[in-house]
Amino acid sequence: MKDMHLDQMDAAAEEAAQFLKALSNPGRLRLLCALVPGEMTVGELEQTLGASQSYVSGQLMKLREQGFVSCSKSGRVVTYKIADNRVQRVLERLYEVFCSDVS
Repeated sequence: MKDMHLDQMDAAAEEAAQFLKALSNPGRLRLLCALVPGEMTVGELEQTLGASQSYVSGQLMKLREQGFVSCSKSGRVVTYKIADNRVQRVLERLYEVFCSDVS
C-alpha cells in the first residue's frame, strides 16, 4: 500500500514538473498571460507581445502540443484560447503573486 502511494506521488510529481517546464519559458508564459482574459488571434498576440508571427506561431505550437491552448479557424484567421483550466488557475495565481503591485 505504501509503495502504491509513492508511485502515485511520483506520477503526480512528474506531471507537475512537465506542466511547470512548459510554463518556465518567459515567452510562452507571456503568451499565456495574454490569453487569460479571452481568446485572441495570432495577429493580436503578435501586437500584444511585440513579437514576430513565426515566433508566436512556434510558441503556440508547443503550447498546443502540451494541451495548454486550443485553436479554431475561420478562413485564414486562427483564434487561440487557453484550453486547460489548470493553466488558467496557475496564471491567475502567478499574476496575484508577481504582477498585482506592478503599476
